[in-house]
Order: sequence, then C-alpha cells, then structure tokens
Amino acid sequence: MKKVLMTSMSSKGQVVIPNEFRKDLGLTSGTQLAVFTDGSTLLLKPVEIPDVDAFEKLLKESRKAASSSGLKRTDLARTIRKVRNESRT
Repeated sequence: MKKVLMTSMSSKGQVVIPNEFRKDLGLTSGTQLAVFTDGSTLLLKPVEIPDVDAFEKLLKESRKAASSSGLKRTDLARTIRKVRNESRT
C-alpha cells in the first residue's frame, strides 16, 4: 500500500475519504463507490458509468459473434432454464 491516512466513521456510518486520496483518485461529489468486504477488510472501488456508445458497440459485436457461431435465442433460453433449475437443487 502506497499511503496510509486515518479517518473515522460518524454515528450515521458515514466515512470521510481524506482529501489527498480524493485528489489522487479524481473522486468528486457524487462518485459512485462499490464496497467490498472479506469479513475483516473494507475496499472502496470507484465505479465508472459505462459509455452507452461503447456498450452498444459491444452488444452489436456480441450479436454478430453469436449469429456467426449459429447460436440462437432458443439455445440461450434453454441454457438459462437449465442453469436456473440446477441452482435450485
């Protein structure tokens, strides 16, 4: 770990991220953070909002790859049903 700074939690569970870290990571008001734990450690990870155009491009490429491989919607639906049924048992 590169730097260690101290902070504390309020009675409402709010934690202030030290200004130095906010600047280093480019965090601003409203930045969404994913919170992870392994039971003893907390990890805050900034979550970037996906670019809609990039998502649409990925979706188009995925559909093209599925089509060229012969994958059909019915194949996908059947696989989803199978996995859901297996997870229930």
